[in-house]
Amino acid sequence: MQIDEELTLKKLEVFLAFMRSGNLSKAAAELNTSNVSVHRAIHSLESALRCPLFKHEGRNLIPLESAYVLEERAQKLVQDVLETVRQTREAAGFSAERFKLGALYSLTVKTVPQLIMGLKLRRSELNIDLILGSNVDLFYKLKNMELDAILVSLNDSVSHDPDCAQLPLFADDIFLAAPADSPFAQQAEVDLSDLRDATFITLTQGFATHQDGTRVFQQAGFEPKVAMQVNDIFTLMSMVNSGVGYALLPGRVGMVYEARVKLVPLQARYHLQQHIGVVFLKAKERDPNLLALLAECRMYSLRNPS
Repeated sequence: MQIDEELTLKKLEVFLAFMRSGNLSKAAAELNTSNVSVHRAIHSLESALRCPLFKHEGRNLIPLESAYVLEERAQKLVQDVLETVRQTREAAGFSAERFKLGALYSLTVKTVPQLIMGLKLRRSELNIDLILGSNVDLFYKLKNMELDAILVSLNDSVSHDPDCAQLPLFADDIFLAAPADSPFAQQAEVDLSDLRDATFITLTQGFATHQDGTRVFQQAGFEPKVAMQVNDIFTLMSMVNSGVGYALLPGRVGMVYEARVKLVPLQARYHLQQHIGVVFLKAKERDPNLLALLAECRMYSLRNPS
């Protein structure tokens, strides 16, 4: 037995609305349509099923036993379809109950907490998973649909990908991070070439700050003496605080060790900015959870102009 093409979920929804109300006018009002449309849908449903569902008593439609059987089955069918749609969309990352947000470690100082608080106000039922990592790692996970959006530095590798879109948040200057007792900590600005013989600590490759530091050192005309490389910016700050070496860091991390680590501006010739933003797949740009995050990002940009 083949299913008649006139048998549609929409007609079943109309039928169920009529069974709940027992009245054409009430069913039409619930569905925001006309009495005629409700009557036509019920009549078409009977034709598709090839059996009557109602008997006529004057202008009233009285359900037959067949109508009650269909009502019970149709309710379960419609719920199953709705659940199927929900699970399918969730598997594709659309309007899921969990939102997987990737971010740089340095953005957890201020940016990430504010965005998450705003997102929870917009979508209180949403559970947010925060995954921290480097620019390279986070971008890889985004492309493999392991993350719904990432907060990263908008460098060339991110900006030129045709599958992704981005929304800028703010720009951040690169500073010299020096222990508070260092002679450089008291300077208004520093000539990086004066630290040619100093020891530095860097993040590992893949982090945007590592790439930016490499560019600044190239401008200064020397390759730094690197004592160690670490995998997160807070460990790096701790090493600077302990006097292990100097580092080049974005200004947003300054408040973490404000009393013990000084961020000293570089001379204008070494000036470099990181442009921070949210990156997401174009295929997901209509997802309600992502739209809520983007709205909150726009508000953040207005509150924190570069």
